[in-house]
Amino acid sequence: MIKKLYEEGDFKRRFDEGHSKDPSRNEFFRDYGRVIHSASFRRLQGKTQVFPVNESDFFRNRLTHSLEVSQIAEGIAEKLNYEHEYFKTQKLDTKLITTAALIHDLGHPPFGHNGERALDDAMLRHGGFEGNAQTLRILSNNEKKVRDDNVAFGLNLTYRTLAAAIKYDNEIPRSRRDGEGLVKGYYESEKKIVKKIKKNVSKSTHEKSFKTVECYIMDIADDIAYSTFDLEDCFKAGFVTPLDIISSSEELLSAVAKKVTDTIGNTFDAQDILGVLYEIFSSLFSEVDKQSDATVLASRYYAASRKLIRDGFYRTGLSSQLVKEAIMSIQVELNEDKPALSRVFLNKDSRIKVEVLKQFTYLKTIHSSLVKIPEYRGYELIRNLFSALSDKKSFLLLPDDVRTLYQATSGDFSKQMRIVCDFVSGMTDRYAVEFYGRLHSDSAQSMFKPL
Repeated sequence: MIKKLYEEGDFKRRFDEGHSKDPSRNEFFRDYGRVIHSASFRRLQGKTQVFPVNESDFFRNRLTHSLEVSQIAEGIAEKLNYEHEYFKTQKLDTKLITTAALIHDLGHPPFGHNGERALDDAMLRHGGFEGNAQTLRILSNNEKKVRDDNVAFGLNLTYRTLAAAIKYDNEIPRSRRDGEGLVKGYYESEKKIVKKIKKNVSKSTHEKSFKTVECYIMDIADDIAYSTFDLEDCFKAGFVTPLDIISSSEELLSAVAKKVTDTIGNTFDAQDILGVLYEIFSSLFSEVDKQSDATVLASRYYAASRKLIRDGFYRTGLSSQLVKEAIMSIQVELNEDKPALSRVFLNKDSRIKVEVLKQFTYLKTIHSSLVKIPEYRGYELIRNLFSALSDKKSFLLLPDDVRTLYQATSGDFSKQMRIVCDFVSGMTDRYAVEFYGRLHSDSAQSMFKPL
């Protein structure tokens, strides 16, 4: 007997609000609406993706990135519903998968991974900070949608939607030693919620690794978007060219090889990475006459490389090709006993291409001196903001609603630090700079502008 993909527990919520009174809107559609209209989703427009949001309003931010991830995720779901024998009858809910993609970056703080690192360092003795863990906390607690008897339920999403936000099934330690790296997972404060999610979605709290099919699809779509559209922004900015890529230094290629090896498992070296990059960009140089003399050949290679930078048709064409290739390579390992936990993945060749491009783009940008300056500034700004607001009397600097939460946890310093962390991590890049300026800048700031 074929087991259903969605069962009764998937549609339940932590606080029972009753079913939708509109029969045309199922429970996952309600979740989608709540996310779209939430403050945390709206704030993504002011958070850095690759290039700082103050540099240009053309480059992608966390909001536009999330929209692109949602489109790719929905495309993957549509493909599986059309081709895979199980999903032909037990169709993936595309609205649920769209929502899973839209929420995946809600927990990211201002200034991207630098802000994340700064907050994790500040919270090292109080449960740490991590973007995915913060996403679950926002959805289940911080968002101001549902409350009962002063108990906050966040957006009060269905258990199946919340499950799609659990990318790493791992409880982050309450306290870590200095110098320990960032730990991915969920906070101790959401431990009971995670247990309820597992119980309702998989009927067990003892899974070796809990990750739903919707989360797998979102995760793949995120990687595809990183590996193509972030690179497209780098091309548009003139930050890198295809010729730069295939003539990269041994040091950079080796660093990419190490990252790809750590992620995929197979051993890669610099030459392996260069081979993958050649394969990806070879079509750009296919029309170059290889019989030309060295000077002419170099000039034509340079012209072909620059054409991608200057011509939007070529850039979007390359991105579309890479996205299509990745989606066409999707495979499924069906969990017949618990279909909700079925694994979705890219085939080996596509996964290598996606990972190489993703890691190359990341390392190429973070190693640049042009990026290092705002990276340093972002880390220092967030650390200084947190330090200022976490002083015993500094809670008076917090907005009224945050101050109320802070005072309600009197006597529990770790909980108070978490509330400060929630406030700082929820800031947009611009708001963080402005708030910092109001604390430290000599220039006049109006006391009447609300926090």
